[in-house]
Amino acid sequence: MTTLDESYARCRALTKAYGTTYYASTYLLPRVKRHHVHALYAFCRYADDIVDDLGPVSVDDRGRALTEFGARFFDDLERGDSDNEVLKAVVHTVNAFDLNPDCFRRFLRSMTMDLTVATYDTFDDLLDYMDGSAAVIGELLLPILEPTSAAALRHARDLGLAFQLTNFLRDVSEDLDRGRVYLPQEDLRRFNADPSARRVTPEWQELMTFEIGRTREYYTSADLGIPLLPASSARCVKTARRLYSEILDRIEGADGDVFTSRARVPTARKALVVGRSVLRIGDG
Repeated sequence: MTTLDESYARCRALTKAYGTTYYASTYLLPRVKRHHVHALYAFCRYADDIVDDLGPVSVDDRGRALTEFGARFFDDLERGDSDNEVLKAVVHTVNAFDLNPDCFRRFLRSMTMDLTVATYDTFDDLLDYMDGSAAVIGELLLPILEPTSAAALRHARDLGLAFQLTNFLRDVSEDLDRGRVYLPQEDLRRFNADPSARRVTPEWQELMTFEIGRTREYYTSADLGIPLLPASSARCVKTARRLYSEILDRIEGADGDVFTSRARVPTARKALVVGRSVLRIGDG
């Protein structure tokens, strides 16, 4: 049987392996909170892997696996414990911070959409998807971060949206390989841009400039929520925001070329930014 410590260790390993920027930023949280953040990431990663990384498995089988995963989680949540290597920690985290189970339902709804929805006609359509895939993550993390004002909720949601919009721009080519386009079709029509061509044309550059600008507006909103957090939480969020937004800078610096290589922040850069934040804690 998986122990609680073993479950949290598994969640930590998943976060370290797949959410490198996210993982680096958690070092700025008090140890007593860090493992709860890892648990939430691991839940999302586990579900995402069912959708995208089960290998040559049919959509119907993926859908059944995702439904079974969700059912098991809510059953375990109702009884207050789990034998699953990831869910045991997640259930413990939900109970420790009285997290809203509906947030997990909204997340799983969006993961289910990924099984059959390949494009989004308008930005509002995309926002409906991102409510469950991104904004809700900010909602789940907020109780762990312990804001000083309820006004932080909107800005936490906007940070989740900013992170995912950044991912969408970075991962255009990878998403095409999976048969999906997360750039709104109305934007592609407006700029006469075609991601499937995988070429950086003047039209593509104009589109990317527009999308980067919109994404930065969400980062700007998120910044307004950082002062509403205690110092340790604010340092963590500010560092994650800084590192993630640098991905946008790198895309912009490459003139919108997200096809030749994947924009990323080097490990050394992440270590430097986190290290400086740690030193500032010591100075304080």
